[in-house]
Amino acid sequence: MYFAQYYLDCLSQASYLIGDESTGRAVLVDPRRDIDDYLSDAEAAGLRIELVIETHIHADFLSGHLELARATGATIAFGEAAATGFPIRRLRDGECLDLGTGAVGAAVAGTDPAAGGGGVTLTVLATPGHTPESICLVVREHAADEVPFGVLTGDTLFVGDVGRPDLLSAAGHSPHDMALRLRRSLHTKLLTLPDATRVFPAHGSGSACGRNLSTETSSTIGDQRRLNYALQPMPEDEFVRLVTAGQPATPGYFAHDSALNRDGHPLLEPTPLAALTLEEALTARDEHGAALLDCRPLDVYTRAHLTGSLHTSLDTRFAEYAGSVVAPGTPIVLLADAGTEDEARLRLARIGYDRVLGYIPDPAGALAREPALTSVSHRIGMDELPDSCAQLIDVRNPSEFGAGALPGARNLPLATLCDHLTQLDRRRPVVLYCRSGNRSVIAAALLEARGFADVCDVAGGYEALGARVG
Repeated sequence: MYFAQYYLDCLSQASYLIGDESTGRAVLVDPRRDIDDYLSDAEAAGLRIELVIETHIHADFLSGHLELARATGATIAFGEAAATGFPIRRLRDGECLDLGTGAVGAAVAGTDPAAGGGGVTLTVLATPGHTPESICLVVREHAADEVPFGVLTGDTLFVGDVGRPDLLSAAGHSPHDMALRLRRSLHTKLLTLPDATRVFPAHGSGSACGRNLSTETSSTIGDQRRLNYALQPMPEDEFVRLVTAGQPATPGYFAHDSALNRDGHPLLEPTPLAALTLEEALTARDEHGAALLDCRPLDVYTRAHLTGSLHTSLDTRFAEYAGSVVAPGTPIVLLADAGTEDEARLRLARIGYDRVLGYIPDPAGALAREPALTSVSHRIGMDELPDSCAQLIDVRNPSEFGAGALPGARNLPLATLCDHLTQLDRRRPVVLYCRSGNRSVIAAALLEARGFADVCDVAGGYEALGARVG
C-alpha cells in the first residue's frame, strides 16, 4: 500500500494519497488547490489518481477537487448528503472502494470489506455532525484485515478534539442538533473501530475548525478514547455544552470558501505576477478599491509601512489572517520582500483570493523614497498601558478571553473585527492586545486603514502582561 499524508502548516490542513501498488489505482482525499506535489508523487510511485474524495464541504480552504479532476480525469466524490453545483459520485454509508481489483469508480458489492479482492480498500462511514455530508474513510491494507491500517476522520475527529458543530447555523442547522449527530457518529461509528486503528484527521493545531486540536498530526482510536475530552463518558447535554462553547471566531472568508467548494470555482491558473510602482499601487487602491497587503515580517512592518496598508506576515497564519481583514473578492496589491511574492499569492489562492493585481518589489526602498507616505506603528509596552482605557480591545478568541483578560477589556476577535468596527468610537483612542502581539498589529493596521486616528497595540500581548495582572 502507498500512503502519504500532506500536511500544510500554514493552514493546519492535511490531505492524503492512498494507492494499491499492485494495481496502480489511487485516491486523493481532501486535496488543497495547488496539486503539483500530488501529481509528481503519484507518477513517481506508478499510481493513477482515479477518485478524489472530499470528507465534507470545506470552509477553511479552497479544495483542489476540480483541479485534480481536470488534470487526471478523476471522479469527484462526496458523502451521500452533499449537494453540489457540479457532477459528483455519492458515497453511501458502508460502501467499500476496492483499489486492489476492479475500477475505483465502482463499489465492491455489499458492505463487507472482505468482499474485496484482497488489496487496499476504503470503507465509507457516514459521520454527520460537523456538516450533514461528513464522512470518514476506514483504510485497510488488505481487504480482510481485522484491524484497519487507519481511518481518515476529516473534521469529525481530531487529535485532541472533535469537529465544531456550529459552522452551519446560518444555513438552518442548529449547533445543538448537529452536536447530537456528531456524538452519534463518534460513538456508533468511529469508536467501534479497534483501538490500534490509526487516526488521520483533516486538521491540526491552529485550525479554526476546532477548539483544542493537538500539534500531533495522527493518533490512534485507543489514545483518543482515553485522552480526548470529547470522547469521555458523559450525558448528551454535557457533550453538547462542551463542543458548542468557546469555539474560535469564524473568519469572514469561511462562508465564501464553503460556497465555492460546494458550487464550483475557477481553476487555479498561475500566471506571472506584475511588478507595480508605488504610484500604480495607490491608484489601484483609490480607483479600484484594492487592499494594500504588507506581508513582510512584523518587526519590519512596524518600523515603517505604507500608510493605510494592511498587514499579515508570511511567517504566521498568513492566509487565515488575510481572510479575516480583507473581504472576499477584493483586489489585492502585495508589499513583499524579494522572492516572497509568489508564495504570498499561492497562499491567498488556497483560500480562494485570486484577485492579486501585482506586487511592489523592494517595499522598503519604495517607502524610503516617499517618507510622506510612510507610517510607524504605535506600540506600547507593559508599563505604558494606561490605568484606565475606555477602548481596550482584546482581539483573541473567546476561549482565550474567557481564560483571563485585562480588566475593562472588550473581546472583539480578529476574525470578526471587520464586522464590529461600528462598536468603536473613532474619536477616542483604541488600545489593542492579543496573546503575543501578532494579531494586535494586524488589528491595528485594519483600524488605521479604516480611518481610526489614534490606535496602538501592546507589544508582547497578554503573555507580557501576565505579571501585571496575575
